[in-house]
Amino acid sequence: MLNSILPFLAQINPVDDSGTFLGVNLMDDDFYKLAFRFVLNFIILTIVIRYVYYAKTPRSNYVFTFYMISLISFVIVFALKKLDIDTGMGLGLFAIFGIIRYRTNPLRVREMTYLFIAIGLSVVNGLSGKQVSYAELLFINVVVVVIVYIMDIKIFINLETSRVVIYEKIENVKPENAQLLKEDLEDRTGLKINKISVGKIDFLKDIAEIKIFYNESEEADLLEND
Repeated sequence: MLNSILPFLAQINPVDDSGTFLGVNLMDDDFYKLAFRFVLNFIILTIVIRYVYYAKTPRSNYVFTFYMISLISFVIVFALKKLDIDTGMGLGLFAIFGIIRYRTNPLRVREMTYLFIAIGLSVVNGLSGKQVSYAELLFINVVVVVIVYIMDIKIFINLETSRVVIYEKIENVKPENAQLLKEDLEDRTGLKINKISVGKIDFLKDIAEIKIFYNESEEADLLEND
């Protein structure tokens, strides 16, 4: 019986003369477009995320998030264009991002901006068709990189940010002890504090919510030392 089956199996060839495997093309010209756009997108993302964002704010967890979401966005939009999916289904797929909720603290405005930049560049690089030349595509990417670098590194060098801390030395919250409060918080956090705002005070537990304001570059230096 085995001898009768082997000749039959030998006649089955999933790869035909037209270069398809099980009816699907092994490769076409769009592969080279995908490879070029993917490499271009990855290089631009690396410049923006690693050498602009991370150089000023070394938070590796955000770097991973920026890379992964932007690369997945690129793959999705390239597939949408390739499969010629209608706009409604495309928007439905991107709505998935709207229901994703990370179980962490809310992203700050700066991180949200970089996330939007990463997704936006990936969408442009993956979705642009024959109407957009490679010169125009490269120009768009370079202009975004230059503007982000100038705005974030050169202009907003000492961008102020804030953080809420729970403070237990309730006696230092008094207005006459403002300097002691500042010195104590700077000693504990390692940050040079610009100003302090006292929020909710719980006299039963002897704690207070205090919002400290400091330059973002101070936090970046602290993270680098850690």
